[in-house]
Amino acid sequence: MTAPIQVDLFSDTVTRPTQEMRRFMCDAEVGDEQKLEDPTVNLLQEMVAELLGKEAALFLPSGTMCNEIAIRVHCRPGDEMIAHRTAHPIHYESGGPAALAGVNVRAIDGPRGQYTAAAAEEAVRAPGVRYFPRSRLLWVEQTANLGGGSVWPLREIAAVTAVAKRHGLATHMDGARLMNAVVASGVAARDFAAPFDSAWIDFTKGLGAPVGAAIAGSREFIAEAWRLKQQMGGAMRQAGIIAAGGVFALRHHVKRLAEDHANAKRLAEGLAALPGVRLDPKDVETNLVFFDLTGPLDGPTVVERLLARGIRMGAMSARTIRAVTHLDVSAAKVEQTLEAARAVLGDGR
Repeated sequence: MTAPIQVDLFSDTVTRPTQEMRRFMCDAEVGDEQKLEDPTVNLLQEMVAELLGKEAALFLPSGTMCNEIAIRVHCRPGDEMIAHRTAHPIHYESGGPAALAGVNVRAIDGPRGQYTAAAAEEAVRAPGVRYFPRSRLLWVEQTANLGGGSVWPLREIAAVTAVAKRHGLATHMDGARLMNAVVASGVAARDFAAPFDSAWIDFTKGLGAPVGAAIAGSREFIAEAWRLKQQMGGAMRQAGIIAAGGVFALRHHVKRLAEDHANAKRLAEGLAALPGVRLDPKDVETNLVFFDLTGPLDGPTVVERLLARGIRMGAMSARTIRAVTHLDVSAAKVEQTLEAARAVLGDGR
């Protein structure tokens, strides 16, 4: 029998708005978003454009819609985007690039969710060959989710985007956890976003808002993104109530991401000491902890037994488990998690 969940490490998307955020949302000034008359939506978009150093931004219901709109703006049916094989649109957007944009994905490899400039160069199709799809878009995910929350260094971003520009490709940054990268590295969000034609941030992960994301780019890009938002059913009305969550998060929840990173590091160190666990805590840069099982228990079994003790994680494969820290996971809850993990896996003594 499953116990009530006491520590939810399944994802940082499970965060609940704080009481202060709820009050701020309740008091939000609203208007018709589609007529550009919602002052809170307009404020959030201005904040994101400034944060990412772009001309304009657009509030959207989800990060997936940010990604899919970006693909449709940058590409035409039959074009090809270049992305790491672990990229979110390949695995978690229900075939959206093919279904919504008619776009092929050229998946390339590299350690921890990142690829090199040489790999990007090799992936660009030779121009003028009628058998090939046209390379049109280069994609970077910051942080790299399936890369264990790894932070792309600025120099590597500069190198791969330089390849794209040299070949006339557009560039896009999936910044679902960009602010985690900012806090972990000390690099400003606008510096990470500068080489990209479009970039976005999510408010519903570590920032702790209940709904929404915002994409930024040139005014021309955002004008076309607005048209596609309307077409795809993403346009809203008095959206300031939910946009206020993003405003509050940017004002109050960015610096505290460092707490999530510290808790993830502590969790990684504790798990690494257990028998049957393969994990190098040095690889934990942000709030994602991936660990492999080498003993007799497989991932789904360990997840099930932890859940029976009130701890929820996610089995990514038969041998890999993911745990994600966030604002609802305190240092005390990390210790509670480790106690449960010792009960399931043994204490190593």
